[in-house]
Amino acid sequence: MSAMLVMSCAVVVAPSTQAAPPAGPYAIGDSVMLGAKFQLLARGFYAVNAVQSRQASAGPALLRTRAARLPRFVVIHLGTNGTYPLSVCHQMIDAVGPGRQVFLVTIHVPRRWQDADNGVIRTCAASYPDGHVHVVDWNAAARAHPGWLYADHTHLRPEGAKGFADLITGAIAVAHEDSSS
Repeated sequence: MSAMLVMSCAVVVAPSTQAAPPAGPYAIGDSVMLGAKFQLLARGFYAVNAVQSRQASAGPALLRTRAARLPRFVVIHLGTNGTYPLSVCHQMIDAVGPGRQVFLVTIHVPRRWQDADNGVIRTCAASYPDGHVHVVDWNAAARAHPGWLYADHTHLRPEGAKGFADLITGAIAVAHEDSSS
């Protein structure tokens, strides 16, 4: 009789230590977005990281710290508080990474840098493949609805917070629909 040798091998797979990205959108912004934070959260955003006086230059580092944990949709509204260099915009898009959609929200502020910053936002978005970076035109919406803003013509009244959130979530819904078809 021949002896049969049976070898067994067990493979142990450790559970992943990296959680799946959240389903809801993530947003970074300044005091304008802060005014709409609860409206955005109520519409399914998993986090709104918005603070008063934030400069666009803070954006790349904020996004890099979350890189692997960013969801499919990332919203950026920066530039209200000063100039917005094109290089900073590219750094933010690069920090978000491929496979995600970025929504750059234009600014509405009665300051000399408004048009230049909005030009940077549009130029930055146009330099990426279709479907990766979208422009959400808050400037046009705010101009069309001056009653949404307080006397400073920048910060959101309650109806402006709703309009801001509706505009952004509408843009995400369209992009989601387009990418699903």
